[in-house]
Amino acid sequence: MNQQLVESIVNEVVKRVQDEKCVEIEASGKHVHLSREAIDTLFGKGYQLTKAKELSQPGQYACKERVTLIGPKGSLHNVVVLGPERKESQVEVSLTDTLSLGIKVPVRESGKIEGTPGVIIASGSNILRLEKGLIVAKRHIHMTPDDAKKFYVENGEVVQVKVFSNRPLIFDDVLVRVNPSYQTYMHIDYDEANACGFAKGTMGKIIKLCK
Repeated sequence: MNQQLVESIVNEVVKRVQDEKCVEIEASGKHVHLSREAIDTLFGKGYQLTKAKELSQPGQYACKERVTLIGPKGSLHNVVVLGPERKESQVEVSLTDTLSLGIKVPVRESGKIEGTPGVIIASGSNILRLEKGLIVAKRHIHMTPDDAKKFYVENGEVVQVKVFSNRPLIFDDVLVRVNPSYQTYMHIDYDEANACGFAKGTMGKIIKLCK
């Protein structure tokens, strides 16, 4: 099969996927977003986070810095810090992680941290007692305004997503978040990734709910 024919087939597959209202899915492991005050406490006054890897969302990156989360039952080590710094600190874990920590944690949209539990964050001998901000992130789709128009969805809309994988399933209660600064990807945590047999490049089809 010649290269031109292969490229033609690939382009046709991509077009059909796009026409089917499909989005690429990414799996996110446990991670920490830190405020300026939290960074100063954990790493020293004026410390600047060290960018290690760009993420799919513009301006977001994984840092070289790692921390430990400490709960009443146990600890989670080598937890990645994501940059840039935020106004308020937030820690995102899976439901399985909450069992290791021994903390009951709600499923929340990112940034909605009022009434959430806190957790102890450690970096070496430096300790930060976070009073709130520990969440299990609600599964969601980051979407550009152009893609929102193409998929006929709006910011804040809740949809279903049919996952095409070796363990296909339909995720319910998926939040659509539309913003010009986003790239279009669906985000799930590792518990959800294991449930659907996630592998890099996994796609999902958006299913609009009847109103």
